[in-house]
Amino acid sequence: MQALPLDQKIGQLFLVGFAGEALAPGHPLATDIAEGHLGGVILFDRLVAHGTHTNNIVDAEQVAELTATLQNLAGGKLLIAVDQEGGRVSRFKKKRGFPETPGAAVLGGATDCTLTVNSARQTARMLKRAGVNFNLAPVVDLDVYPENPIIGRYGRSFSAQASVVAAHAAAWIAEHRLEGIGCCIKHFPGHGSSRADSHLGFVDITDTWQEEELEPYRLLLDKGPAPAVMVGHLFHKKFDPLYPATLSAATLRSLLRGSLNFRGMVVSDDMQMKAITSRYGLAEGCCRALAAGVDLLIVGNNLDHDPHIFNTLKAAVLAAVDRGELTEKRIDEAWSIIRNFKKRLVP
Repeated sequence: MQALPLDQKIGQLFLVGFAGEALAPGHPLATDIAEGHLGGVILFDRLVAHGTHTNNIVDAEQVAELTATLQNLAGGKLLIAVDQEGGRVSRFKKKRGFPETPGAAVLGGATDCTLTVNSARQTARMLKRAGVNFNLAPVVDLDVYPENPIIGRYGRSFSAQASVVAAHAAAWIAEHRLEGIGCCIKHFPGHGSSRADSHLGFVDITDTWQEEELEPYRLLLDKGPAPAVMVGHLFHKKFDPLYPATLSAATLRSLLRGSLNFRGMVVSDDMQMKAITSRYGLAEGCCRALAAGVDLLIVGNNLDHDPHIFNTLKAAVLAAVDRGELTEKRIDEAWSIIRNFKKRLVP
């Protein structure tokens, strides 16, 4: 394995959002990628922090040009991610000329997986044309509480039955894999039973979570090499009496890596969500997540926006290593896992 300086390895552990439909000369992101070795970016169709209804995604031609520029800066080794689940969670929208696909609730309600296969194929081919190589989907949360404010109400779950969820998720993943696009099953250990939205604050699932919510993960992992797993900012005191899953070594190492024997890439949900920032702050949250076992940190840079956020967070991680709160061994481990994930996606 080619050796990299520590700061360059740390750069590879971040997937960061940015503002704008193009990279102008001197754009901070260009420096982050070319000199800071930023490992990935995430695209959004709007910028919440500024209240704008356009951002990185305007139309097909513009996106393809943007992603080509990004990959050129990175030497073709950049993760370019998006949330394209279909239905109400679609960054590539019909009004911008992109094909429309149903949400998971519609797909899971069909008599078989044919509609899911067709929708996933259409989505994956669209993303490939757009230059996106990492889809932060499918959702494998169980629809056990239909009034769930972030899963059930948005129709983001295939079903309340684990076997149905796993079957449709497997079909979704297979179609993306055929196009060379990575997927990410989410939100571990299960967001479907929650009564609150982790975008808005602390979410305790201790009294609502059910063991069955792990079953889609078991079923999918039993089928062979798994895609990435996104960890939700979900607190369950029986897993960890102090920290939500994203910051919990007990949850990630004992449950996900241990009991479920997952060996792939662990991805955080957006670290700017209030479930993290309201209690720990962004920098501390990122350092704690890495130490706990998260490999790739998503910083959407969208709920709040700072064009220089990457350098600030990279410096915070370096400082945590200097203080002994985070080991170089953990950085090496995360970098190696991300590197292996990228090998399947990029030349």
